[in-house]
Amino acid sequence: MDERGELARIAAALERLAPLPPPPTDWHAHPAYLWEGERTRAVPVIDALPLEALHGIDAQKVALRDLCARLAKGAAAHDALLWGARGMGKSALVRAAVADVQREDSQSLALVQLAPGTLPSFPALIAELAEQTRAFLLFIDDLGFGEGARAEMLALRSLLDGGIAPRPPHVRICVTANRRAIVEREDTGAALHERDERDDALALADRFGLTLGFHPADKDTYLAILAGYLAPLGLPFDAEEAMAFAIQRGNRSGRTALQFATELAGRAGLAL
Repeated sequence: MDERGELARIAAALERLAPLPPPPTDWHAHPAYLWEGERTRAVPVIDALPLEALHGIDAQKVALRDLCARLAKGAAAHDALLWGARGMGKSALVRAAVADVQREDSQSLALVQLAPGTLPSFPALIAELAEQTRAFLLFIDDLGFGEGARAEMLALRSLLDGGIAPRPPHVRICVTANRRAIVEREDTGAALHERDERDDALALADRFGLTLGFHPADKDTYLAILAGYLAPLGLPFDAEEAMAFAIQRGNRSGRTALQFATELAGRAGLAL
């Protein structure tokens, strides 16, 4: 075999070994997707509790569910920021609100969660979704505000503001964040770089048309949330044991109440 033929054989072998490009995403086939920057992974079923199973956040449920319904119907809708205490149902509410709207029309709205570190590829995702007829809620869960997060905040601010190519009205963004200071306005006399970080966070918060606060549960709220989980099962509970369970975990929250309800249901041989 001459040299040219040998090179052709090697090239053909390398082409066979090369990975095939991922198939184009069918943005109407699934209720949710995970955007991983270079590829999209379909999510056949959203892991979501029924809205009525989320307790202690009634006003937040109404507000976010209404926003999702507007978006699904093609009406004007805000970007949303859910901020505040950990374990109080921010992420669970996003999934539940979308799933609840999909029960009326499964094709009207899809949830697209952005994997960590994919903000630089966000414009490519927007461009792809702009060509679709379905509405999309883009979900950034647990936005960080630790060391090195300033660049991420600035990038998200830029994306919310838009650019030469506007973000289509059927694509909106929903962000959850634990840091309470994101919507606080007082000047604490912090050092210059700390004030800069706070100003960045506030400037980001100002770009959301809907901001929903999730506050730590007091004792009565925690016990009411727990009762909401256990009442459908007919299971009683001891308030002192429930409080001890919360103290052991370091917080009173909806998540802690669900964990204790799971423990009691398991002891009784029941599914929650």
